[in-house]
Amino acid sequence: MIVLNNVSKSYSTGAPALKEVNIHIEKGEFVFIVGNSGSGKSTLIKLLLKELEPTEGSICVNGKNLGSLKRNKVPYLRRDMGVVFQDFRLLKDRNVYENIAFAQRVIETPTRIIKRRVPAMLSLVGLSEKYRSYPKELSGGEQQRVALARALVNNPSILLADEPTGNLDPRNSWEIMKLLEEINHRGTTVLVVTHNREIVDAMSKRVITLNKGVVISDEKKGGYDYED
Repeated sequence: MIVLNNVSKSYSTGAPALKEVNIHIEKGEFVFIVGNSGSGKSTLIKLLLKELEPTEGSICVNGKNLGSLKRNKVPYLRRDMGVVFQDFRLLKDRNVYENIAFAQRVIETPTRIIKRRVPAMLSLVGLSEKYRSYPKELSGGEQQRVALARALVNNPSILLADEPTGNLDPRNSWEIMKLLEEINHRGTTVLVVTHNREIVDAMSKRVITLNKGVVISDEKKGGYDYED
């Protein structure tokens, strides 16, 4: 599903962001990526999305070698990976329904399918009654739910969540994590980048810890060890 073989990434300054990283994530896994600031977590996400190229090593996602993937094929790669960010990134001038539908309109999904898929996603994230609301009318937790629905509407096989609870209070954070777990149970491979120790420890999933660009541990159960 996701394979990184001896992946290193250095920026123009020469500073290494990742060093000889080897990660294999199987279909249907739920994996936390943790580490302090500057550990390489964001670089890893950008490499998986092919926003960056590795300096060394190879990356395969869904059987596709990203190193040999032509530029015109990159949108198809990303179409199969839903992405959720800390800052939601909703379209402020569109209501909830249109924010979710936008992800389908971009890939020219027929209107009849959009009319079926968007309500289904709203139901999944518990926002069926908010479909006419605009982002400014929603709480932070509700906005993140919309972002999650938008990431899932194209039925991706992989969901990347980059600090999805970073701007949320504890209650909303747990609700989002429960949703991610439900999505995983439905068959989607889930990769979560987070600083939230409490959530990682409580959920007892696989945890990959990065420190200064190096994988220092890869544990099947919750709990990790790094300095803030």
